Amino acid sequence: MTHTQSGRGIALAFICLCILGIMPILSNGRPSGIDALTFAFFLSCWQVVFALPLFLHEAASGRKGIFGATFPPRERTRTILVTLITGVLFGLSTYLYVLGVEKAGAVSGAIAIQAYPLFAILWESLFLKRRKTPLELLFTVGLIAALIFLGTDGTFRIEGLSPWFLVALAVPFLWSIAHVIIREELGNTPITPVQVTFIRVLLSTLFLGILAAILAPGNLLHSLGDLSGQTFALALGFVYTVELIVWFHAMRFIAVSMASSITTPWPALTIVLSAFFLDESVTPQQVGAFLVVAACIYGLIAAGRRASLE
Repeated sequence: MTHTQSGRGIALAFICLCILGIMPILSNGRPSGIDALTFAFFLSCWQVVFALPLFLHEAASGRKGIFGATFPPRERTRTILVTLITGVLFGLSTYLYVLGVEKAGAVSGAIAIQAYPLFAILWESLFLKRRKTPLELLFTVGLIAALIFLGTDGTFRIEGLSPWFLVALAVPFLWSIAHVIIREELGNTPITPVQVTFIRVLLSTLFLGILAAILAPGNLLHSLGDLSGQTFALALGFVYTVELIVWFHAMRFIAVSMASSITTPWPALTIVLSAFFLDESVTPQQVGAFLVVAACIYGLIAAGRRASLE
């Protein structure tokens, strides 16, 4: 890999960092009249709008991907089921993302979402039978302790654990499950990153649309004509779609561990922006928890790289 290609990958990862830091602000900056489920549905609709031209362009260029593959009946059924399951998981995680950062706060929600490596480690240990080194276990314990500290407002008492913090924590939990499934599909099928992105947001939109129509049909119709709410949904849908595509392209030039290292501090940007744009107070506990979480994630990345070389 050339120095130019590496620099390009690093630049793309920094773009992801900025987008990730902005997303909780856009979510919580929406008008109070649009609820989390309705907002999640509309931002997913805008994701489909922005992903569709890329999907059609790729199809027009002759890259059929998954649509040009031939599967045995049993494999075809499995692929369809896996696709539907991941679509539902991502749809649910989108709703919980909006709800979590709203109720727990942009800062606490952002830090909770940083627990993704923790769940990735769990699935690797359970399904890939990858044993962790003592150093990796040490950083994992530190990450868990920091999250419990934040979720209990510094008391470490389980009875004081915020249920909304747990909602935010469910987002990386669902992401980690869906990503494990998607990684397998990317390795075993000819599906392209653009197809993954488009199918993911399309199924998520359908799932959230059905859920919103059942649970909050009145809110759905009311928010349809809310120009301010739709503006925030459009903005978040756009940057979320861009982040997905930029992340896939960054992976072409640099290792996942390096990209993850670069994007790790994104809650720091959320902390700064939330104070300016949301008038959200930032507590010393939140800052301290973020610093410990970031340090543990960097430590896990370094320890994992060291273990892979041994």
